[in-house]
Amino acid sequence: MKRRAFLGLGSALVAATAVGGWTLTHTSTQPLLLSARDDADGKHYAVGYRLDGTRVFATPVAERCHDIYAHPHLPLAVFVGRRPSRESYLIDSRDGTLLQVIASPPDRHFYGHGVFHASGDLFYATENDTTDAGRGVLGLYRVEERRLVRIGEHPTHGIGPHQLLWMPDGETLVIANGGIRTEADSREMMNLDAMEPSLVLLRRDGILVSKEQLPEQMNSVRHLAVAADGTVVSGQQYEGDPLDRAPLLAIKRPGQPFQPFPLGEAQRMTMNQYTASLAINDSLRLLAVTAPRGNTLFVWDLDSTALRAEIHLPDCAGVAAVDKGFVVSSGQGRCRLLDCTGERFASMPLQLPAGLWDNHLRLV
Repeated sequence: MKRRAFLGLGSALVAATAVGGWTLTHTSTQPLLLSARDDADGKHYAVGYRLDGTRVFATPVAERCHDIYAHPHLPLAVFVGRRPSRESYLIDSRDGTLLQVIASPPDRHFYGHGVFHASGDLFYATENDTTDAGRGVLGLYRVEERRLVRIGEHPTHGIGPHQLLWMPDGETLVIANGGIRTEADSREMMNLDAMEPSLVLLRRDGILVSKEQLPEQMNSVRHLAVAADGTVVSGQQYEGDPLDRAPLLAIKRPGQPFQPFPLGEAQRMTMNQYTASLAINDSLRLLAVTAPRGNTLFVWDLDSTALRAEIHLPDCAGVAAVDKGFVVSSGQGRCRLLDCTGERFASMPLQLPAGLWDNHLRLV
């Protein structure tokens, strides 16, 4: 039997001074957690918190945001509008000042994700071309002072691009083309009978490196994690029959094809045809995946693919790696810090606001 660690709210707590590589009582040594969050009235915010619960900012924004990406060396972060948003937001990460409302062109909308290049000069955002049956594009934005200016675009060679990340060379992007066509200002899926999900490697100058697909046409490739050795893991959202046995995780190791991750049937069923956020802890060689429909956070050994933890967490949302494990947020419950260094993983509730967090978080 593969070893599992079942951890709930009653799990053993880890001393604050020993978890995550920092002392929670000293704000200056903690990373800044960036995420999108709503309040009880449904208002939208771009937020920044220290892990001891100290609020750095909570900036009201007009539209719900999805993923966040921080500038590599300036105190800037882009909170990307959730599909099909017309707006994203450039925030000063020191105090939450809203520096710019980034408007998409009239025939484009944001798809929830973006990345800065390591130079800090360009930002790339996944977008939908509403004039051409949902053709996916990467919007290119140049950083000018403390603003982003759109200067062009590249095709993503697919429909409905969602998350994108850098490969370890820093010059190649991996893109999850969800394969789902949506119209402007709507989340209605227009092509379920003709979906084209794919995983694309694209040079940042727009040259296509590779395009691979899973056999299941309705298995939308959505979210990604990339390891330092170039291993890519994707999380899927299956749009077909709820009883179909679709591979909800897939992996592309260096020099190997894109293929299903060996997911146990019990775990696949718990996911309920839906994965949300993924993160890889490179030093521990662990993969974490949130499955909010199944109220479960999963952790696997990235090399052996052995299941290491299956943690009940209501509406688990974003996940990110820290020195000793992972931080995970929740749409309904407490955010948690997971120490993965011991024989048994240890879970600690964080003093952050409970619930109403979106599906992604970043630590900077």
